[in-house]
Amino acid sequence: MRIQSYDIIPALQSYVKQICTMECDADTDTSYIRVLPDACVELFLNYTSTPVAIISNELHKGSIVISRMSRPKDVQMRKGNGVVAICFYPGMAYKFVKIPLHTLSDTTLSLTDIWGAAVADLEEEMAGSSSNEVRVNLAQKYLFKELANSKDDLHIAHCLRQVQLSGGLIPVGRLVSDTGLSQRHLSRKFQEYVGLSPKEYLRVSKFILSLNHLKSYPMFSLTELAYKSGYYDQAHFIRDYKDYTGYTPGQVLKDRYILY
Repeated sequence: MRIQSYDIIPALQSYVKQICTMECDADTDTSYIRVLPDACVELFLNYTSTPVAIISNELHKGSIVISRMSRPKDVQMRKGNGVVAICFYPGMAYKFVKIPLHTLSDTTLSLTDIWGAAVADLEEEMAGSSSNEVRVNLAQKYLFKELANSKDDLHIAHCLRQVQLSGGLIPVGRLVSDTGLSQRHLSRKFQEYVGLSPKEYLRVSKFILSLNHLKSYPMFSLTELAYKSGYYDQAHFIRDYKDYTGYTPGQVLKDRYILY
């Protein structure tokens, strides 16, 4: 698998976390990898005639949109495939897909279901392009056009910023008071723009922070990692790992087929 990252144009930098090309040029399909939840939405724009991947035992032939909100995905890229992969920051995909994000949560859908006939046109133009740089430029040009027809939600933008700064440790009540919305209204906005309720988003954000600590401090005990990540005790720490990964923290650290 060859992966190449590309610069994101300034207009998209607040919304797009990463753009890269992924090409499976081996003689066989790649091994399954388990990709852990990250509360992000990703697009995979297929510029080959080869199916994109087998994801959670389902074959996807064309461009797809993946939402990993609270469950892992088992992914196997198909040999001969090439895609432009676009990963959005949490809460930022809504501006480009324009449907309530909770309807995408923990799913993999054909991108045609979101963008319609424009997907086939984009795939065809990418397939005929001379380089991956041109393909990435085409993808960003399309995203920029979609961005021009959308608006920000200042309440959601504020909440996402506060959750990021706190590592998922800010109370829901603080977000409610900051926005001046009722808890029910804020929850509806989160479901629409992020794909999860505020409580669920805080929980997965704390888990993501713990993954960073797990990678950065392998010498720490599980108890130390749990407290550093904001968990009350080791039992809650282990529970979240089993819920979000299917494994214990120790197994996540050792298994080379888990991607995080």
